[in-house]
Amino acid sequence: MSRQPPDPRDVIAGLLGDDRLLTACAERDMGSVFRLLNGRGVSTRRIAAAVDITQGRLYDYMNGKSRVEKLALFEQIADGFHIPGHLLGLARRPWEPPAAEGRQAMQLPPDGDELAAMGAFRNADRQTGGGRLYGAVVRHLVDRVAPRLVDTVSGPQVFAAAAALTEMAGWMAHDSGQDELAARHFARALPLARTPGDWPLAAHVAASSSHLALQTGDAAGAAQWAQAGLEFARQGPRIPVLSALLHTRQARALAAVAQQAPALRALGEARHDLEASAGVEHPWLSPFDAAALASESALILRDLDRYDEALIQAEQSVALREAGRTRSLALSRITLVGIHVRRGDLDSAVSVGHELLTTSPTLGSVRVVHQLDDLRHLLEPHKEYGPVRDYLGRFEDQRRARMLLLADIITPRGGTPT
Repeated sequence: MSRQPPDPRDVIAGLLGDDRLLTACAERDMGSVFRLLNGRGVSTRRIAAAVDITQGRLYDYMNGKSRVEKLALFEQIADGFHIPGHLLGLARRPWEPPAAEGRQAMQLPPDGDELAAMGAFRNADRQTGGGRLYGAVVRHLVDRVAPRLVDTVSGPQVFAAAAALTEMAGWMAHDSGQDELAARHFARALPLARTPGDWPLAAHVAASSSHLALQTGDAAGAAQWAQAGLEFARQGPRIPVLSALLHTRQARALAAVAQQAPALRALGEARHDLEASAGVEHPWLSPFDAAALASESALILRDLDRYDEALIQAEQSVALREAGRTRSLALSRITLVGIHVRRGDLDSAVSVGHELLTTSPTLGSVRVVHQLDDLRHLLEPHKEYGPVRDYLGRFEDQRRARMLLLADIITPRGGTPT
């Protein structure tokens, strides 16, 4: 399977925990940084272009004949490769996620009414999808939560409630196919979480931003958001499931750009965290359990072309999904069918595919519809095989019914509702 030449930003994302990069940056030895990039497949032409220097000057830096000295060039290197500013002694760069400020997380009493609302929305979302619930969550925020943010008798916990529900609105917008709107919700949720010093919730929002960045094709941004989330999480109480979520997001971002060793290392950290003894519970964080980790592991291993290992995780994910989690089960089955196709096992792909078509056509998830379309494109080159051809015919019948039932929320891919 051929891959595009590596983007230097993606390579740097995979090296942020590497002592060689950290030492080179601390010593402001840009020649070593350039050699690390070149050794991982980034051409000298691309390196030179990213920092606006000639290849001759680049070779001088790489061979130790001269060193970078000018502040403007350090800034260009940081911005061109997405090296966090503090590693080079620079101010935080405009593209970096916000930094943790070193305060301890406040121990806030949960807001009982809003926790109940959150639970009701979450349970409904698992069954019906975000497309049907987005408007209800936004109305709740506007009518019930927003007035309390400016009420002088409200405590700081109302900011955490607003952050959690705003983040949920972002996920429902994403599930509705409205990624730009989802990004705006996540951007609003983060300062709301940070206002009362709720660092675990801020870390959770960063994990959501990481997921969205990856879905929109920005793997380097996804890795940066995951790292920011880990920094936020360190400011608060130890919550192993939160660390597992963030390391998984980091692994997904790195696997998407074939950074195999760093991706597997991050996935190992996620598994270790999830197996750790229970830490502090947090009322606003969404669950991240063995089923979720298996689902994400399957995607990580698939992107690394480790299909046999991915198959084991995908099968485990399907087996662990509760019957009441309609969307999660559908997404896990989509992943499993895709892995069977990539392994060349078309009979198994068709078998699981028929199970997938039992998903309720009223599930209001544009995300599922788009992934089903991607699955159809993956199967179409194999339609000369009779079982695949028959399956695709049934798939088209189901798709037409689904599109009719979801016509009020379906938008063109990448578009916004009219």
